[in-house]
Amino acid sequence: MVVIHTPRLALRTWRSADAEAFHAMNQDPRVIEHLPGPMSMQQVADFMAMQNALYERSGSCYLAATLAAGGALIGFVGLKRHAGGLPFAPCTDIGWRLGADYWGNSYAREAAAACLHHGFERLGLDEIVSFTVPQNLRSRALMERLGMRRDEAGDFAHPALPAGHRLSGHVLYRLRRGEFAPA
Repeated sequence: MVVIHTPRLALRTWRSADAEAFHAMNQDPRVIEHLPGPMSMQQVADFMAMQNALYERSGSCYLAATLAAGGALIGFVGLKRHAGGLPFAPCTDIGWRLGADYWGNSYAREAAAACLHHGFERLGLDEIVSFTVPQNLRSRALMERLGMRRDEAGDFAHPALPAGHRLSGHVLYRLRRGEFAPA
């Protein structure tokens, strides 16, 4: 089901036909540079099922991002509710991951801005956060272009990773409803 349309993209729930393309994208060293490693086909299937279940429960998830013309899967962009597990939960975060072949076309910004609008206007959220490792300069730059501000006091060690892991440390960005300026 398509949830959000933009001029060039359709953000929708996941289909089983997405698995192969999403798996291939998650083998690319450029894409997973700031992630713990590649995803197996089982991890891809579990991820897609979990996102669709989250959407059914909360009306938001990391949505499959596709090109409006032709329908090619380019990655994901979306909002995910965290009831616990993070030091600043409960919260809703915005996240994205695009295949490297689609970088540099402003697809992530277009989709993320539409998701922020959806979160604030349709879901009634007061705040949306985002986080990544400090070295992920591309994502951090996008967070800032979207109007998000770093909360240095909120930086944290990601609880899903062992203490001392090279990707454990994360920076936190926040955006409140009144600060969002749709493009």
